[in-house]
Amino acid sequence: MDSQRATLTRLFEAFNRHDADAVMACFALDAVFYTAVGPTPAGRKVTGHAAIRAAFEAVWTSMPDVQWGVHGLRSDGEHGVVEWLFTGTPGSGQPVEVEGVDLFTFSGDLIASKSAFRKDRTAA
Repeated sequence: MDSQRATLTRLFEAFNRHDADAVMACFALDAVFYTAVGPTPAGRKVTGHAAIRAAFEAVWTSMPDVQWGVHGLRSDGEHGVVEWLFTGTPGSGQPVEVEGVDLFTFSGDLIASKSAFRKDRTAA
């Protein structure tokens, strides 16, 4: 359980540094990532290291200041949950600030799957 919590801590620290190598070191080679937005109820399914890396790099490119402020992190050894506040500024210049949660499954100490959920915030 502690090793999976450490993996999740390393993952979000790497997300916030925009460090693709460190992010991918947290994922199993055959990992699956379900995005928060996509064509199915589960979002978009992204499979394998190269595709997952490209998905995260696309977020960092489109929002160079993006950060995930972690305010909750749990693991029971097989599953993990991270609660976060997502902030960033896309090309439109309109800042984004939304709460969300990621659900994880593990293969040993590595992430086997990540499923992202976030609030859909309307303009003030």
